[in-house]
Amino acid sequence: MVAADMTNRFLNLYNHDFARVAVGVPQCRVADPVYNAAQTIALARQADAAGAVLVAFPELGIPAYSCEDLFQQRALLDACNVALADIVAASRELGAALIVGMPVRVQQRLFNCAVVVARGRIHGVVPKTYLPNYSEFYEARQFNAADDAGVDTVMLLGEDVPFGALIFEAADQPLLRFHCEICEDVWVPVPPSSFAALAGATVLVNLSASNVVVGKSAYRHQLVGQQSARCLAAYLYTSAGQGESTTDLAWDGQALIYENGDMLAESARFASESHLIYADVDLERLTRERMHQTTFGVSVRRHAGEVARFRTIKVDVTVPRDAELPLVRAIERFPYVPSDPRRRDERCHEVYNIQVQALMQRLASSKIQKVVIGVSGGLDSTHALLVCAKVMDRLGLPRTNILAYTMPGFATSERTLRQARELMEAVGCTAREIDIRPSCMQMLKDLDHPFAKGEAVYDVTFENVQAGERTNHLFRLANHLGAIVIGTGDLSELALGWCTYGVGDHMSHYNVNASVPKTLIMHLVRWVAETGQLGGAASVKAVRTGKEAGARRNVLIDILETEISPELVPGKANGAPEQRTEHFIGPYELQDFNLYYTLRFGYAPRKVAFLSWSAWHDASAGRWPDEGQLAHNAYDLVAIKRNLRIFLDRFFRTSQFKRSCIPNAPKVGTGGSLSPRGDWRAPSDSESVVWLADLDKVPDDPRA
Repeated sequence: MVAADMTNRFLNLYNHDFARVAVGVPQCRVADPVYNAAQTIALARQADAAGAVLVAFPELGIPAYSCEDLFQQRALLDACNVALADIVAASRELGAALIVGMPVRVQQRLFNCAVVVARGRIHGVVPKTYLPNYSEFYEARQFNAADDAGVDTVMLLGEDVPFGALIFEAADQPLLRFHCEICEDVWVPVPPSSFAALAGATVLVNLSASNVVVGKSAYRHQLVGQQSARCLAAYLYTSAGQGESTTDLAWDGQALIYENGDMLAESARFASESHLIYADVDLERLTRERMHQTTFGVSVRRHAGEVARFRTIKVDVTVPRDAELPLVRAIERFPYVPSDPRRRDERCHEVYNIQVQALMQRLASSKIQKVVIGVSGGLDSTHALLVCAKVMDRLGLPRTNILAYTMPGFATSERTLRQARELMEAVGCTAREIDIRPSCMQMLKDLDHPFAKGEAVYDVTFENVQAGERTNHLFRLANHLGAIVIGTGDLSELALGWCTYGVGDHMSHYNVNASVPKTLIMHLVRWVAETGQLGGAASVKAVRTGKEAGARRNVLIDILETEISPELVPGKANGAPEQRTEHFIGPYELQDFNLYYTLRFGYAPRKVAFLSWSAWHDASAGRWPDEGQLAHNAYDLVAIKRNLRIFLDRFFRTSQFKRSCIPNAPKVGTGGSLSPRGDWRAPSDSESVVWLADLDKVPDDPRA
């Protein structure tokens, strides 16, 4: 990990526990090691200049994989050693570690090996464990399997170097621990890399040749993606390309980089020239996932014998910590909302149906067929009402079993009141309106509050009297009408403590939104509008006018375009709300970003700020999860720090007591719940000082 007192650049990925890795596919000539070494060195220099610390090349890339019985020729084997010497010499000028493939002679036997080279030295040699001897491959004809070696060192270029089951650790980046396996090794039921991951390897490297046939590319994706996910690791895959013999086979030169199941980079296939791909691997993410998933540790114990076989070898790499080296990895601005339209649609469909299924089960188990919900005309209650509508449809119950109440108070705007009325009509629920001002005034009189005497005092008591009165009405209505109260507050509000504790919007019988962040709520409402999910029964008036589909969509879009406000303090004369939620607690788009990386991965504020700057500093870069409906905002590091400070203090110091007492609610995403019964258990009286102190290390200028 990076030392706490480090003074290296903020805008350098290595100072935030990332590592830039590369996979190279050089053009080759069959049985021409000198030419192949030159191509390898050229790509290695290119990768090193780009800041990579690890570069992988194809299986048997020095002689070319398709040499077949030529591997038995001494002239070729000797030439491979000469070519390796050229690579070792060239590596003296490079900071990166190189992994190259070549045949290695060991005690009158030949092994298909990965050779690790860095800073003018051979650091170790790893032989292939599983030799394919079926279909088009007959490697057992020329090579021996790793288990046949019987030695743990090998003489190569006049030096005795480690040989066998090895894990290589970068001396200047200890979280970078890589393991090499070769082609077929990952195609077997239990790959060697599985045990290497249990032994601590965070980056798994496969030197493959892998000819191409129809459908094989997709299968490689499955293999590599699943192995990286299962091992909680990064996985680098390289295969042979242009220049290999096409006597009986063809080659596509596919290179892949995955991290914990997510594809970070893929090369073009069938390229006619040498090519490289890069990715910035989040080493901290991988180690934290392993720490969190305790069954990973159980697996280490159960496979202790295999794990113990690995030796750790220190590798001299030069990590360019003092250079300005921003991420090339794309960081989603909205981590809860995919920018890819297809994945976004899938996400919305899945979250919506999780919420619907959960509420259906709660109603079925409680043998209750009615729900009570407060409708404000804002986002959260809108989405909760949409969930209730779908639940009634699937249960075969009329939407009139949704008992919806809008309860205008002292600060309710004409806009939100109109939207609440139109929404309830569009849904076709039982709609009622209760003016809470008289009951609130009575309570304010009982409290001897200045507002009851005509004074314009709008304090917390004034606000919470209204919030509490609404919830009190909902609970008593549920008692009276045989229903349960549906909560509407979302995950973002719980994280920031932006809710009225107890008898307020904090409480309900069941809260369908509690693990859905605000930014995702926005997209869910838009998705419902655009895909016609609301459908179903409509009001008589809407049917009669023939406008039900358009009316439904329009009211949802109007709600999406309404500024977020609790509307508890009377607004200005021009109708604009006095309270703008994001003026108090910061933009939800930033705070949801902060929440995701703090809650899901436990990153320190300094890294969260680095990721936030990478995602948000340039509005023109990267993809946005919309088709023009969002404001494309950008934030400099000063704004990012200011809002992150708000988040950290509210999340760690002032809000946990509210989260310790929240209603039942369905979890919709990994690491996306603050329920004290599940994902998040924390003391209600902790301090935020250590997080704020770490945030203080972030400069105002990222290039400082």
